[in-house]
Amino acid sequence: MQHIEHIGIAVKNLSFSNDLFTKLLGTSPYKQEGVESEGVMTSFFQTGQTKIELLEATNPESPIAKFIEKKGEGIHHIAFEVSDILTEMARLKSEGFILLNEVPKRGADNKLVCFLHPKGTNAVLIELCQPIS
Repeated sequence: MQHIEHIGIAVKNLSFSNDLFTKLLGTSPYKQEGVESEGVMTSFFQTGQTKIELLEATNPESPIAKFIEKKGEGIHHIAFEVSDILTEMARLKSEGFILLNEVPKRGADNKLVCFLHPKGTNAVLIELCQPIS
């Protein structure tokens, strides 16, 4: 793993949270994007080498809607950038981690992604992400 690529934060209201984080970070989001397969609208802020990803559910069955219903707004996941997602997935699986998806899928911000089950990572949802060239 190369570095923390972003921290995902589940929010109820993306517009309100965009304003809040714009004031907090002193910069506007550089990108807003929907990920239909996950039922979310995302917004990205760049802060140094790391990004903050705000996630708002677009339907009540999305993972973000369920997360907020169960735990409320807050940190949803930590994403690590990897240079070869398939190799990293195989390595982590061989170490006993549970992958939530067996093949990488297209995520927001032009990335291939895979999530690790939080039961094996001290209750923290971990995302692996590789830039799509």
